[in-house]
Amino acid sequence: MQTESHDPINAECTIYLIPRSHRRKFFIQFTVMTALGWVVGGVVSIVFDKLVTDKLLSTFTPQLLNLWSNWGSYASLGLFAVIFAADQAIILRKYVSGWLWILTTSCGWLIATQVSTAWINYISSLAESLQRNLLPKEILIIGIVCTGAYIVSGVWMGFTQWIVIRRYTIEAWWWNFLPSIAFFVISLLVWLLSLAYDLFPTIYRDQILGYGEQGLTALTLGIVPAIALCRLKTKGKPTTT
Repeated sequence: MQTESHDPINAECTIYLIPRSHRRKFFIQFTVMTALGWVVGGVVSIVFDKLVTDKLLSTFTPQLLNLWSNWGSYASLGLFAVIFAADQAIILRKYVSGWLWILTTSCGWLIATQVSTAWINYISSLAESLQRNLLPKEILIIGIVCTGAYIVSGVWMGFTQWIVIRRYTIEAWWWNFLPSIAFFVISLLVWLLSLAYDLFPTIYRDQILGYGEQGLTALTLGIVPAIALCRLKTKGKPTTT
């Protein structure tokens, strides 16, 4: 008579996308690679934009100039998004399709960024249409609304990533809202950092605030999804190759 196996390690592997024995290593690696992708992607996109603007723009034909004026920002943003997603995929490819993650995350980042930018520009244009100095209360309200637009735009990236996640997991509908949660945490941390602005040395205030915002953003974009990935239940035993 055969007895049913109750090996806790095998049971864990068949339940969660990231097995318990992998989680600490995965969390550290995913967070580090996300932060690295944020930094490298940002630097490369800036260098690319500067190279085209300073070196190549003068050689463009009128048609290329028109094309660059309309799509240049998308090229720089797309380059950043691909590098950012690729760094995450280096770690995630053991558990999901790396290529699909790069594709969906890049597309989601582009859509989310453009949607939030469009909403923020629209809100700003409404404020400018008043043609008067805004009251402090009005400035606060506009700031909150713009931040809300930024947070809600994360749903687009959540949806595109969910297209990949759902192929390997069950009950992952909440992933659609995960980037919005990350964006909310980023907004909260940046606001808290801004409260300490006057505490920084005057000569370094802007640099500290700028680098602090970038660092908090990079770490949050790594930590929040890393925790969430460890909670996802898989449809079958996850791959480890």
